[in-house]
Amino acid sequence: MNGFALGADQEEWCGQLRALSAQRLRPLAEKGEPGRVNRPLLAALGELGLLERVFTAGALDLCLLRESLAYGCTEAETALALQGLGAYPVLRAGSAEQRERWLPQVRAGRAVAAFALSEPGAGSDAAALELAAAPDSAGGWVLSGEKCWISNAPEADFYTVFARTGEGPGAKGVSAFLVPADRPGLTGEPLDMLSPHPIGALAFDAVPVGPADLLGEPGRGFRVAMDTLNLFRPSVGAFAVGMARAALDATLAYTAGRSAFGGTLSGLQAVGHRVAEMATRTEAARLLVYAAAGAHDQGAADVPRRAAMAKLLATETAQYVVDHAVQLHGAVALQRGHLLEHLYREVRAPRIYEGASEVQRSIIAKELYRGVAGEAAAR
Repeated sequence: MNGFALGADQEEWCGQLRALSAQRLRPLAEKGEPGRVNRPLLAALGELGLLERVFTAGALDLCLLRESLAYGCTEAETALALQGLGAYPVLRAGSAEQRERWLPQVRAGRAVAAFALSEPGAGSDAAALELAAAPDSAGGWVLSGEKCWISNAPEADFYTVFARTGEGPGAKGVSAFLVPADRPGLTGEPLDMLSPHPIGALAFDAVPVGPADLLGEPGRGFRVAMDTLNLFRPSVGAFAVGMARAALDATLAYTAGRSAFGGTLSGLQAVGHRVAEMATRTEAARLLVYAAAGAHDQGAADVPRRAAMAKLLATETAQYVVDHAVQLHGAVALQRGHLLEHLYREVRAPRIYEGASEVQRSIIAKELYRGVAGEAAAR
């Protein structure tokens, strides 16, 4: 499986992306208003062809893209990823009219997309969502209920919305809709989060949608959501790996030059052993992410398990590495504006969104026991 050793062209591309992220995209990110969609940053991602790459790349290239951008500018990485997450269901399940209307604008960074799955009472248990899609007299539906913790809300130009149409219980009764932001009855408000990304809550007060707004078939929306998450979960791990690598490199530079106890911090065995552990865990997570992405690109049957393992290990590893990087830097890393202060706030959320670590463990266990049952049935 390709993914354990990158080719020279891939390594060169990643290096170019890291430099581009730090030199061109980070200044745009720093000019943005915390908690708001940064449209100039999105426009730059479009001009550079990076948003186009999200929709044409395989899973491995998507991981390399997200890891490299995260190393130099987490805001640029997140802006790019949210465009992909919100619009990928349109690419996969949308009609020709929906794709022609929205995808060119998303790729250019002129239209902002959002993925609206989570609800106040349905976060990790996404199949328990309650946003109701009640049939209307015109052959369509009206949406009533709430969504919460929706990235790019309430400033997105359109939302991929998952609602209960009731064809069956649980996940079998969920449909996906493309809902433009100007649809009557749709309102929202921003949420003030630990890391100041554009995240908000949405309220649906009898929002009208019709058959032309469906993404795919009625009652098949949960599959649209899961296919999207299976593609993006390994690349969430790549985002985490990018942050871990940035924290590790900052720690190496700092401890090698920081005078302490008659030498440098790097000369202390306790410091050296901790840095070695940080580096080893980061490399292990990186390789597992690449392996999961390679499995997705090859159409392997065990993608859900591999994607869950990659997201789990990489996000937990990034939390460990960033936390220890802060410890080795000391108080300087707690100052507002320091790279590690920034990463410390950024690194926490990936262990929750797109399936919390506990959900990933449940997926892994379910897939492992499914394999055991299959082997038993074959005997």
